[in-house]
This record gives sequence, C-alpha cells and structure tokens, in this order.
Amino acid sequence: MADKQQRKYFGTDGVRGQVGQFPMVPDFVTRLGYAAGVILSQSTAHTTFVIGRDTRGSGQMLQSALTAGLLAGGATVIDLGVIPTPGVAFMVGKINAEAGVVISASHNPVDENGIKFFNAEGRKLSEEIELAIEALLDQPMDLSGVKAKDFGRHIDGTDMRELYVDDLVSEHPHLNFSGLKLALDCANGAASWYAPEVFSRLGADVVVINASPTGTNINEQAGSEHVRREPQNLFDLIQAHQANFGIVFDGDADRVIFVDERGNLVDGDHMLAILADDLKAQGRLLGDTVISTTMRNGALVNYFADRAVRFIETPVGDKYVMAELQALMAKETEPGKVGLGGEQSGHIILMDPAHATGDGIRSAIYLIRAYLGTGAASLAELAESIHKYPQVIASARVAEKLDLDSLPEVMALKGKIQSDLAGLTRLNLRYSGTEPKVRLMLEADTRHTEAELARQAFALCEAVQNATGTPEGSFLEVLNVTRGGLVQRES
Repeated sequence: MADKQQRKYFGTDGVRGQVGQFPMVPDFVTRLGYAAGVILSQSTAHTTFVIGRDTRGSGQMLQSALTAGLLAGGATVIDLGVIPTPGVAFMVGKINAEAGVVISASHNPVDENGIKFFNAEGRKLSEEIELAIEALLDQPMDLSGVKAKDFGRHIDGTDMRELYVDDLVSEHPHLNFSGLKLALDCANGAASWYAPEVFSRLGADVVVINASPTGTNINEQAGSEHVRREPQNLFDLIQAHQANFGIVFDGDADRVIFVDERGNLVDGDHMLAILADDLKAQGRLLGDTVISTTMRNGALVNYFADRAVRFIETPVGDKYVMAELQALMAKETEPGKVGLGGEQSGHIILMDPAHATGDGIRSAIYLIRAYLGTGAASLAELAESIHKYPQVIASARVAEKLDLDSLPEVMALKGKIQSDLAGLTRLNLRYSGTEPKVRLMLEADTRHTEAELARQAFALCEAVQNATGTPEGSFLEVLNVTRGGLVQRES
C-alpha cells in the first residue's frame, strides 16, 4: 500500500482548505471532479455519483465546479442538495450508486470547506484510488477527443432525501417519542430541516434553535463544538421550555452531543457507555466490543470492564475507529449485529450493512431509545452512572510546530506536573494534525479537581507557546470535559 504521506491533496478527511485559497478554488475543484469521474468510471461507464453539501454559501460554488468536472469525466451526477454527510453515505448504498461526494468542512468555521468522497460501500476512498486521482489532477484536462455521448448527465435528486428521512424514522419499529420535549440546536447547518422533521415524525415535541441557515452562520455561536464550550444558552432554552434535554449537532450532522436537564454535557463517552449497555442487553453488540480513541475518559475503560465488554483503544481519528469496526464486521457471521465505536466529541458510529459512517441524528435516536428503555427518571440520572474522572482538554495556537521533546522548558514542566500531581492518570501532549495548535489532555483520579488540572494545563500550554515563539496573548482555552464549559483562567 502506498504511503499516505505521498498524497499531495487528500488528507485524513478528504481535501480541505480556506475557501478562495488553493485548493478550495473552482479551477482546482473542477479538475478534481474530472479526475475522480475518469478514475472511478474506468470499470463502469457513466459511474453514478450522489453529491450533497452543507449550508455554507461557498458550497454551491464548489459543487457547481465539482459537478462540471464530474460530468466532463463521464460521471452521472445525482444532486441531493443540502443533506447531512451521513445522508450522502447512506444514499450511495440505497440507490446502488458507485460513489458519493459531500462538500462540507463539518464543525469548522464558515470560511473553510472541504470535499470528501465515498466509495460504493459508503466508506472513504482507498489511498490507492486517491493517489490515482491525484496523478490525473497533475495532467492537463483535455476534452478535445471526447464525444458528446461520453459526457455525464446531471439529475435533480432533492426528492430522494425522503429515502434518508424514512430510514431514520423507520429503523426502530413502534418507536414513539410522544411525551418528550426536545431542545434542538442544528448549528445552522445540514441538520436544520432534517433533525426537526425526524424527531417530530417520531412524536417528540421539538423546540428548535440555530436552524435558519444564511450561508454564513453555520457553526457560528452554535452547534456541538460551541455548546461543549458554552452550554449555558442551550440550558437556558431547556429550562425556559421545560424540555427533557437538549440535542446538539455540528455543521454536517455527523456529530451529536446532549445537554441534560441540569445543564451538564452528555458527550461521546457517555453515549458509548449507554449504547453499549443497550445493545449488549439485546444481544446485538458486535463482538461485545466498543472502540474509542485515546481521548476517551478513563472511567469508560473501567465501566466496560465491569460489564464484560471488550474495549479497543485507537489513536485519535475516526478512520482508526472505522478500521477496527470493519475488521470486527468482517469476522461476524450472525446477522443483526451493530458495531459500536466513536469519539468523545460526539462522533458515534453504529455500523451495520446499511450504515458505514457516523450519523448524529441516527445516534441521537439510538440514545433516546436506550434511555427510554432503562426507565431512568432523567437523562442526568442515567449519565451519572458513568462516573467520569476529572479531565480537561486544552488547545493553544502556536507559531511553529517544533519537536516537543526538544523543548527543555516544556519537558521540565511536563515532568514536574507528573511528579506533583499524585493522582494524575494520563497526560497527552501533541500537535493538532490539521491546525497550528497544540493539544493537551490531563486526567486524574478524584484526588484532584478539574480546576487543579486546568491550572497545570494553562501553564504547560503557555510554556509551549513561549518555546515556539508564539506571540503573547494568542489563543488558549481549557475545556472541562467532565461537565462541559470552558475553565476560566485564574487571575
């Protein structure tokens, strides 16, 4: 297999960048579409692509450019319009298309965008296919010898979104959410129509915010990443409408988190635990196994050990979780099993033959179904059973990504923290793979509080900023993972 580092344009989540800057410009995106159309049409004449986007205004421009390239490359393009990323992945299999593509930058700011391809199984393209597309990208786009019959055609597929909605609503026969009042934050993104529609059809009374996309307000003071940092606004909405709890999606609706009636976050760690219990009780948990990343809370490991659930830990990134789930699925012979994995951020994967990627709306339905089945008095009561350890995650901008091990001041402070905090269970210091930032996770047992961990996190991140020549006052924040919300720096 070719080394992923040989890829020039594709990253871990497709091709991404600032809109208006290479590669998120129409010329490149047209050539990308052409290359993808040619490469993926080599085994099938007029390969069918389903294509969708989130609500960023730039999505229409990029989709037009990509579609032009795909059509020039001989592909048939079915345009689904605005739809969650998992909706595109689902639709590929539903209509037996050969490929799918979504234009979205997920939870990132509006001035960024991205293009992600899916294969016929609704999964990411192999690195070999990505490299073949890139090789053609570097050649001139010559159509001089192409005949009219060789071009693809464009089909309006917006009516097909009902297939996706119906799948979400009908997956659990006789499921009824009547009597529940739900506060939904749709991030002004792809979930803005879909989530209220789905939960209303399931019988819930819904109160909706951030479901009025303008093309520029996606994820702006809204959505899962915002609520993880500032849950108060959604908590106020829950209280004002006496809702049972809140549900929050990100821009392309592949992530979801909950806010309970006390204002506490119910994140991916909680959801994995609750869903594992529910699926195992039904005899449907694939391999009696749950998969998550190194960012998981330590309490999760103990929780699964107590319940005879195998736990597999992966590096950070949903692709690693997906790979483990696919390996489990390949060994399974009994029908009806569901593979369970995900990340603390709320990207939960419930894998079965028809669903191969994380879907925030579908995960929320599974979670509510599990909650109702427990008979718990409230979501807060159910989530409390996880007993999460004190944990914080810090993020700080850096001017340069110097080797952390080569920074004496940083290593000295890291060592001091490890020796001073007797209850420290984990310290993970690394650079972000996609942004000029350093990430730090600190976790401890009950001998320490989140406030104590936050003090150390601020100090260590500042040491990294100083050592990398980052200007004073640059971005630095610490998130209380245990309960949600940002920790304020002590004066």
